[in-house]
Amino acid sequence: MSAQTDSPSPVITAPPRKDAGGPVPRIVPVRRTGRWTAAVAVLLLLAGALVSVVRNDAFQWDVVGAYLTTDSVLRGLGLTLWLTGLVMVLGFALGTLLAVFRLSGNPVLKAVGWGYIWLFRSTPILVQLLFWFNIGALYPQILGVRTVDLLSPVVVAVIGLTLHEAAYAAEVVRGGILSVERGQLEAAQSLGLGPWRRLRRIVLPQAMRSIVPPAGNMLIGTLKGTSIVSIIAVRDLLYSVQLVYHRTYEVIPLLLVATLWYAAVTSLLSIGQYYVERHYARGTAGPR
Repeated sequence: MSAQTDSPSPVITAPPRKDAGGPVPRIVPVRRTGRWTAAVAVLLLLAGALVSVVRNDAFQWDVVGAYLTTDSVLRGLGLTLWLTGLVMVLGFALGTLLAVFRLSGNPVLKAVGWGYIWLFRSTPILVQLLFWFNIGALYPQILGVRTVDLLSPVVVAVIGLTLHEAAYAAEVVRGGILSVERGQLEAAQSLGLGPWRRLRRIVLPQAMRSIVPPAGNMLIGTLKGTSIVSIIAVRDLLYSVQLVYHRTYEVIPLLLVATLWYAAVTSLLSIGQYYVERHYARGTAGPR
């Protein structure tokens, strides 16, 4: 047997570069000609469209400026904002109750919640509003009062929009509740908290991270969706500008007035949604 030695293992070295001692190759960045060409083309198209809109006299921008802050338009805007806020509060209150029904172990409550959501998500909102507007044909009197006197167009709008939004809010809240880890509920149960207290103090605060984004989208959708109440003569923003252009025949500039106000309010709501989402995302891993 040959004796083992402690001699070091041979080191394998890479062969010397053929260009050793020559100039170091220059790194050339990738030329993104197609990307920049597309960007320039899109910018030129946008600039052309903007110039066309600004310089087209048919838009009548002077008329837009004259009616943008008139009393009738601002009153319509105020009613639109009031209707949006009230419908969202009532819709989510009813939707939270329906979500609890859907998650209940009681088969009757679960069936009622599922049936409500199915019915109001299956019917167009316009059909629902017209149905409630004509409810007097089915029930001429309610509590001894004529239905037409009890249910004004504004009340009908609140009822119709609230019942419609509650169906969607219920699914948003239910999805948020299901996103809470099961261990949180088990820990709350071990502390002896009752079902309603668990829901209010443990589940909903954590579920808000999943509820806020779709709820913000619902808020913006409800704001724009309130324009449909003009069909039952509710003097919202759209109906207010319609009253003006039916008198002056300046349809395009008055529609632009409504468009600018809707765009301004939805932009503010989007900014608010961003900060609310960031608030509820505190303590989570990763940027939001």
